[in-house]
Amino acid sequence: MRLKDIKYLFLLLTVVACASIGRPDGGPYDEEPPVLMKATPGQYATNVKEGKIELLFDENVKLVNAFEKVIVSPPQVQMPEIKSSGKRVTVELFDSLWPNTTYSVDFGDAIVDNNESNPYENFAYVFSTGESVDTLAVSGAVLEAETLEPIKGMVVGLHSLLEDSAFTCKPFERISRTDARGRFTIKGIAPGKYRVYALADANQNNLFDQKSEKIAFMDTYVSPFASEAVRPDTIWRDSLTIDTIRQVRYTRFQPDDLVLRAFLEDMRMQYIAKNQRPVHNRVKLFFASANSELPKVEGIGFDMEGQYILEASEKMDTLTYWFKDSALYSADTLSIAVTYKVPDSLGVYVETCDTLNLAVKKKWAKLVEEEQKLLEDEKKKFLKAESRKEGYDENNPPQFVPKTKILKVSFSGGPSMDVNGDCAFTFDEPLLSVDTAAIQLFSVVDSTFIPMEYVFRQSDSNIKEYRLFAEWRPGCKYRMVVDSAAFKGLYGGVSEKIVRDMAFRTLEEYAVLYVNVRGVGDDAIVQLMNASEKVVMQEKLQGGRCSFYFVKPGTYYMRMLVDSNGNGKWDTGEYGKGLQPEKVYYYHHKLDLRALFEYSQDDWDINMPLDKQKPLEITKQKPPKERVKRNRNATRKFK
Repeated sequence: MRLKDIKYLFLLLTVVACASIGRPDGGPYDEEPPVLMKATPGQYATNVKEGKIELLFDENVKLVNAFEKVIVSPPQVQMPEIKSSGKRVTVELFDSLWPNTTYSVDFGDAIVDNNESNPYENFAYVFSTGESVDTLAVSGAVLEAETLEPIKGMVVGLHSLLEDSAFTCKPFERISRTDARGRFTIKGIAPGKYRVYALADANQNNLFDQKSEKIAFMDTYVSPFASEAVRPDTIWRDSLTIDTIRQVRYTRFQPDDLVLRAFLEDMRMQYIAKNQRPVHNRVKLFFASANSELPKVEGIGFDMEGQYILEASEKMDTLTYWFKDSALYSADTLSIAVTYKVPDSLGVYVETCDTLNLAVKKKWAKLVEEEQKLLEDEKKKFLKAESRKEGYDENNPPQFVPKTKILKVSFSGGPSMDVNGDCAFTFDEPLLSVDTAAIQLFSVVDSTFIPMEYVFRQSDSNIKEYRLFAEWRPGCKYRMVVDSAAFKGLYGGVSEKIVRDMAFRTLEEYAVLYVNVRGVGDDAIVQLMNASEKVVMQEKLQGGRCSFYFVKPGTYYMRMLVDSNGNGKWDTGEYGKGLQPEKVYYYHHKLDLRALFEYSQDDWDINMPLDKQKPLEITKQKPPKERVKRNRNATRKFK
């Protein structure tokens, strides 16, 4: 660079440095949504022949989550093309348009301005291929049948074909999709009678053709209608003061309170997902889903009849076979045939048989060798210790007796127990025998031990668990003494002596809850739950009443199951049989229970709309926070 140029550059930088640096004011913030200026074809146009739509706004716009938010009805086989460019939003429908049909493109709040993302809310573009536009609508909510949770993103559709087969063979005629509150509105409906369905549409074909799809259906038809109605409109003077409350007339579209209870059918794909033989004496089978009945298991090359003890999970989807005879399970590989039922393509259960070759990693001979070595080492240690004692005779050494195998036992009782709590024994293997005469239970009163009667029996749900039942009293102390060898395990282990002191909480540490429900029969079960919806206690209703005694202080919620089939649990539905899932109700308030208090709940109204019953505190699908319009200009200082 020449010297002249350098001098010039230095002078220029000096002048710039001396200038005042400032940022130009861009004016007030844009807080207004975009405005639709023109639609082609026009909004509510009739006799439309092509599915090309252009929307022109007063400013540049963009689409947010269009795939999720924009709903085209009637639903399209080919995915429509929806895009934005500058001030335009274009929609192209590739399916042939149906004659004399109202089409709607519901954008929700998917259209926002480019600068501040102010949404053009609740916008739907409507046109008709016939002479008139259908304007009726129905609305409601979709909930999880078992928990009354709102379901977001489920397709809700209508069929004017009233046969049950329409749901499984024909796409919906008009659709909507549930929002974060589980709410939906289906628009552009013609007068008539319809069936209403909800579908978690996995393959997006708008019909129920997969058993893995969550569904809901109504038992009754709906006939949409409109009527004139009045609603209050509050005008606020400021954030705290009401200026005027006026009555505004509007058109109400009904029904607007539909509630659909969604469920998954029990019919699942069934197969043996995994099998294990971790040790020689047991085999574990893991099924993909619950079994309605136990499979048939047969040995190949050996007879399994009476040769095992079966441990089954509650749903019978995990089965453990404990073999009794070492002459059988000493084989390093066992082959078995498992026969169980699976649903075919029509949903009919048919038998299938799997052959399993079950091998262990460590060979039986190796195990025997290792056990023999341990025994020899134990014998050497014993003789070495004895040789150091006075009077040891090398020619006549003491006889070595192997140690008895100890059966592991865990006991749930302790020094601070609930009256409703369990006194349970859990073993690490099935029991061969129980000597109840070796079990003693005492009530401890002023250091005096008074013998008590008890019942000791195997748990219904776990073959390795036994429960001790007695007339436990609040505030009282007890001692349990179990002599050694009272329990003998299937594989030779024996229990050690057990002594446990137990104490139960006093009445002053509990609350009592009385529940009265109107309008239900004696087939209902009331469940007391914590904030995680874990059932803490449950009672059957008798004459619409039930009582919960010895309730620990805390916050609780209540749910009621209508146990129609009397099996003690909630059961799902089945569309093919027209079977709805069993009904569930929630008490609409939380319960804050304190010790020493008795509570009576007589205001449980099961007729309250289902979508308003579940307390918000335990609702997992929370409604979105209300959008607060930004008013940044109010606090901005303009120059």
